Amino acid sequence: MAKVIRDKDIERLQRAISEADAVIVGAGAGLSTAAGFVYSGERFKRLFPDFIAKYGFRDMYSAGFYPYPTLEERWAFWSRYIWHNRYEPAPKDTYGKLLRLLDGKDFFVITTNVDHQFQLAGFPKERLFYTQGDYGLWQCSVPCHSKTYDNYGTVKRMVEQQQDMRVPTELVPHCPVCGKPMSMNLRADDTFVEDEGWHEAAERYHDFLAAHQDDKVLYLELGVGGNTPGIIKYPFWRYTYANPNATYACVNYGEAYAPGEIRKSSILIDADIDAVLDELLAAGER
Repeated sequence: MAKVIRDKDIERLQRAISEADAVIVGAGAGLSTAAGFVYSGERFKRLFPDFIAKYGFRDMYSAGFYPYPTLEERWAFWSRYIWHNRYEPAPKDTYGKLLRLLDGKDFFVITTNVDHQFQLAGFPKERLFYTQGDYGLWQCSVPCHSKTYDNYGTVKRMVEQQQDMRVPTELVPHCPVCGKPMSMNLRADDTFVEDEGWHEAAERYHDFLAAHQDDKVLYLELGVGGNTPGIIKYPFWRYTYANPNATYACVNYGEAYAPGEIRKSSILIDADIDAVLDELLAAGER
């Protein structure tokens, strides 16, 4: 059921964006969900009917952890997963709406999302920090070295050539240095590789934070849940508390909250992010 979006909340957030010296966006999985990246239900059934029939999977996320008996079958699943959740644009233009909303503003984005939708929507790479990795990158599973590898070409061939839930053996990726199997560049355990690009993005983000720490800053949190609050949510609360000129805004369906210490400096909207962006863009045109 759609939740009612209060006009006064939209007006407050529109004004906060307009008046801010800088906007720091913190984006979580809820933003991609609002954009149509649903990992269960009809979309999952349409994309993975064979894996569902064989294993009884109920969603893409849990299926990604299954110990497939062969690397050929593992990469049949994962190549399809990567293709539909990384290289295809989101079903809705939610990320594009956010970019239009930020047009003309000094902004930076930190995100735990790994689906690359910010760049696909046109966000400049130098204003993005993907903290948890990227579906479009592989790394050594050991890892024996701190480098990541673009997987677009191989994943495309895997999707095109897989048969009977298996990819051709010659397409199974192995580390070019040690020969061990490659794995996804996702922060799932202590093998996650923070490559040179990761560290450069982290430095740009922290430089941006430092440059605006006393300014009129809007910390705009979109769809961040409770799985990894220490990356975006808790820091945003601390930054808002430390800066009397700052505003914290949380747009999250079912999870819009701020602690009492910053409640007066907060804008909380419990609603669908895509619908809220529509309202904000309409308000900006009035």
